Amino acid sequence: MIIKDFLPGPLVSEFVQCYRIVHFEFETSEQIPFKAYPPKPETCLYFNLQDSLFVEFGNSGEKKKLPQTVLIGQQTSVNYRYFRKSFLNFQVVFKPTGLFRLTGIPSLEFTNQIIDAELIFPKSIRFVYEELQNAISYVEMLPVADRFVTGLVCHARRELHLLDSVSNLMMHRGGTVSMDWLANESCLCAKQFNRKFNERAGVNPKTFARIIRFTKAFNTRNANPGMNWLRIALECEYFDYQHLVKDYKDLTGITPNELHLLESNSPECRLGMSSQLYRSRV
Repeated sequence: MIIKDFLPGPLVSEFVQCYRIVHFEFETSEQIPFKAYPPKPETCLYFNLQDSLFVEFGNSGEKKKLPQTVLIGQQTSVNYRYFRKSFLNFQVVFKPTGLFRLTGIPSLEFTNQIIDAELIFPKSIRFVYEELQNAISYVEMLPVADRFVTGLVCHARRELHLLDSVSNLMMHRGGTVSMDWLANESCLCAKQFNRKFNERAGVNPKTFARIIRFTKAFNTRNANPGMNWLRIALECEYFDYQHLVKDYKDLTGITPNELHLLESNSPECRLGMSSQLYRSRV
């Protein structure tokens, strides 16, 4: 079993943040836990290689079975994912504006959407799925993904813009950089920066920065369960604990303690994989 991020090959690293492999195995008699997925600053292509994955948005009570390959746009609210006994998932995690550059489709069209990937990418994606499914090891999956993305890069629809580098900088700075400074670095006025960022990343820059900072707090808490909330808030550059609580409530609909209570019963926690996973993400 594994949850691990792998660096992409050099030919695709301009567009892809990482490849992620998630593999869970549960006993037939076990009650299989669900996972509350809060927003993250990422857009992903999922290859569901074993069993089915079901998603529920908010508290709708309606579980949707996902296709074998899906594109998951930038999310701004929590969703709940339900697994089966054996779950193997390979993910291509794009850089903030990578999907827009590859497809030319405004990322706003993918925001809070989970779309059958065959509607977006070439039909050859079925063969990529089969190659991944037939790989005899995790490591063998990586060049399959590299070849697929390299093909997309060769036909990329949009050129590199200064804004693309700025969006990556936001990720490294924890989302705390001045919006005016970012616009200036992009050689755009504030209005143009906001419009183009929406188009390329799927959300406005302030929302994206907010999600980045929230994700840092979420990962920090999971990596350090004993750390108090005020210290987490200050380390993640919130003004105070109440500002952190507001982000949790706005982005997930529940309080920090309620979300992390759900997280304590997630598949990775049940399988003893959580601490190491989140330490690698802080």
